[in-house]
Amino acid sequence: MLKAALGCVNGSSLFAVVLATSGGRCYEDRRRRKRRRYCGVDGFGEQLAMPGFLRAVLSTVVLVTTGFAPRAAFAITTDDLYQSRTIVTGQGEVNRRIGFRACLDRVLVRVSGDQRLLEKPEMAALRDKAGDFVHTFRYHDRLEGIPIHDEQGTHDRPHDLTCLYKAATVDKLLAQLGSKPWLGERPTLAVFLTAEQGARHFALSAEEERGKTMRESFANATDPLLMHVVFPKAAQLAELGEKGLRTDDMARLDLLAKQAGGAQALAGSIKWSDKELGWIADWRLADHGKTYRWQVRGVSFDEAFRVAIGGAAQILSGNGQP
Repeated sequence: MLKAALGCVNGSSLFAVVLATSGGRCYEDRRRRKRRRYCGVDGFGEQLAMPGFLRAVLSTVVLVTTGFAPRAAFAITTDDLYQSRTIVTGQGEVNRRIGFRACLDRVLVRVSGDQRLLEKPEMAALRDKAGDFVHTFRYHDRLEGIPIHDEQGTHDRPHDLTCLYKAATVDKLLAQLGSKPWLGERPTLAVFLTAEQGARHFALSAEEERGKTMRESFANATDPLLMHVVFPKAAQLAELGEKGLRTDDMARLDLLAKQAGGAQALAGSIKWSDKELGWIADWRLADHGKTYRWQVRGVSFDEAFRVAIGGAAQILSGNGQP
């Protein structure tokens, strides 16, 4: 179950099959590509209303991610880096080809950190022969252990499709697209976030119960890009105050990030908008003396956090403004 929960989600209709077996629901943000002000990958996952057992699994992920002894950076192995995962229906060739295309998108962004690659016109031709670039692949039945329902065969059960690639193959593709691998350690980001919904507002801390769902969502957003996040303690946030979180320069927040166990700070705010029918999220991150800012509007907070991590990866990998 943990392996299933960690999977990159692509396509709400497929994941709904899994959630339906446990009483969950699946939502689709149909306006996401239209409304976002971000040149990024679309579809690292779908917004979930999670059943209790899945939240328990993801709580474990958060504990692993934030940890009791956080690390400022994590080394990335070649095996971890040069692979990607998506969800397909069954193990037939038609859906496998669809999965290969999705996995190609994901591994290129995972290795490079560059969200803009997916918008390049050259990607159309590469996607058409996506299977040629896969070294090996494997399936995992997401309903493993659950009996086959009436009139349901193994051909229509949702599966995780994991594609493994040779580093030389992916690196060559990146070079063709004018990009390169983002190798070495990936820094742990300390998230300084304020949230506001009507009269309710708070700063996201490591231990506060009302921020649990958001911490889980952030943990989910980091996995496709092999990133890690930690959260400051409530006492540290109290010293800053909400105004400080919103207005302090990134140099000070980067110093505080080290106290929280991170390498540098990712600062942001999310505010619910009835007009936008979603959250408005603003993000800040400093790199080599420059502070980058980016925004997304009218989305779930799951998507807002994916945009945050995707933007941070783009900056830290040397690919510039999100």
